[in-house]
This record gives sequence, structure tokens and C-alpha cells, in this order.
Amino acid sequence: MFNPTTLTQIDHEAPPEPPRLRALDLSEIARYEFKERAPLLMPWLHSQDLAMLFAGRGVGKTHLALTIAYAVATGGQCFGRWSAPQPGKVLYLDGELPGSVLQRRLLMHLPQIEPAAGYLRSFTPDLLPDDVTLPDLSTRDGQRAIDEMLEPDTALVIVDNLSSWCRSGRENEAESWHPVADWILRLRRRGVAVLMVHHAGKGGQQRGTSKREDLLDVVISLNRPTDYDPKQGAVFNLEFSKARHLTGNDADGLELTLGGTEETAVWSCRTLALGNFERIVELANMGLMQSEIASELGLHKSNVSRNLGKAREQGLIKLPPKEAL
Repeated sequence: MFNPTTLTQIDHEAPPEPPRLRALDLSEIARYEFKERAPLLMPWLHSQDLAMLFAGRGVGKTHLALTIAYAVATGGQCFGRWSAPQPGKVLYLDGELPGSVLQRRLLMHLPQIEPAAGYLRSFTPDLLPDDVTLPDLSTRDGQRAIDEMLEPDTALVIVDNLSSWCRSGRENEAESWHPVADWILRLRRRGVAVLMVHHAGKGGQQRGTSKREDLLDVVISLNRPTDYDPKQGAVFNLEFSKARHLTGNDADGLELTLGGTEETAVWSCRTLALGNFERIVELANMGLMQSEIASELGLHKSNVSRNLGKAREQGLIKLPPKEAL
């Protein structure tokens, strides 16, 4: 028999209470066994780190992200001082490239020692059935779809790129970032590191809300050198615009060159400071004045002055000075 009292009770049933939070006393938190941050790619990437790599279109961010993926998956050398002490499992989420292009790039960057089975798994939209859309990481359903691809011992998830994988809301609104922030924080609690690949905006900073960077441990920017000539090929500067745990030389920027062939990529690397020094010497020997060099390279005049003084001490400047240091 119909019972209106029962229906009323169901309609007005209280929603489940949220989990209760608990703060620990100093003595308790001192003894609490938190997950240790393990190095994944020295010196800047550890387990539980949340990082972003951003650049303009065509600068080379996917090539760099794939190189990082291989280094972590093999426990190998990346370039410069970047190296992985032991192999870690990587999930590479590509949301933009055709499957055949991703395939070629994976083969292009394949190191001499290949990752062990299961240590580098890749996803491309071309693997989706025709009637299925790419998951949206701005939604819980999209996040669950990716969570199902994660293995319990996954060390690193690379999301390439944010615009492809996060399609709800507006990119420049802080509130649109909140669901994604919640997801990467859940991954952090599981011990997983996340590297998000993103586009640069017109001003050269990462595109969209700056609130993204508040949560991150590391933010890496890639850009063309100020005096870049397309004849130089794939040359770009790498700089840490945020690095919570880096100090000293570990935080130095790098000048990277991607050479080789379409079948085999070859990286060359030097510190950004060394690259600037060599360009300053070259321009000085071409007869440019200090102010002209600073303008040409986008450097502060004091930076140019210090390097010119160093170059003169080493006898590298062949022309007489045109202006006082």
C-alpha cells in the first residue's frame, strides 16, 4: 500500500556528510609516515611533483616532452645534467596529433635502450572508436576514464596538451581550472607526478589563468632566442619560471638544439648563460656597441657589460671598444 510518510522521508533524506578532516598535533605529524619524494628526472622532477611545460606553437614542446618520457621510462640520460636514477612507468596522453605522427615521433626519439614492456604507454585520439569523443579532464567522467588507464605503480603522467584535454569552461577563468587542480592533487596523493604541456599566449606566458601556476612545483618555458634565425633549425631556450626545489646551477636555463634526421633525433645542449656569452662576443666582434647588443639579444645592459668585461679579460674581443663599460 502507498505510504506518503515513507515517500516524504525519502524525498527529504539528508545528503551524506562530507568526510571529516583531522589536523595532527606536532608530535603526531613528526611521526607520520608520508610518502617520500623519489627522484624521477634529476634535478627537477620527483614523484608527486606537479609541473608544466609551455611554449608557442611549433617551438618543440612535444619533442621535449617525449624525450622526458623516454628518460624516465628507461632510467636514462636526457641531456645536460638531466638524468633519471631508475626507470619509472610513464603514461603519455597525447590529445592532438594523428596516430601516425605520434608513432613517427616516438620512433624518432627512441633511445638506444628501449623502455621495458609497460614502462611507456601512449594514448592518441586515433585509438578511439568513431562514436566516442576524447575524455574531458575538466569533468569527473573524463578524469575517471584516465584513472582507469593508470597502473598502480605509474610514476609519471604527461598530458599533451591542456587545451586538447581540458575543454570545458573558459581557459582564462580561474574557476575552470578548479576541477583539473582537484584531479592532479588526487594523483599527487597517490604518489604520481604530472607534467602538463601547454601553449604560450601572445605575451609569452602560459595561456589562460595564472592561477594554474600557484599549485605547481615546476614551470618550464620554451622560447626562441631573441636573435633566432629560421636557418638555425630547432633551437630554443629553456628556462625555469618556477622551481620550488631548485637552487644554484640546477636552476640554470638551457639552450637546446634538436638536430639529427626525421628518423633519429639528436639533442645538443649548453647552459643559457654560455650561449648568451658566446653571442655577445660574436656581436661585439662584428662592431656592435654594448647598447646595440643588449637590444639585439633582449638582455639588460648590465648583463652585457659583465660579459664584455669577461670577454676582454680572456682576449676574445678583437675590436677596440666603441663605448666605455
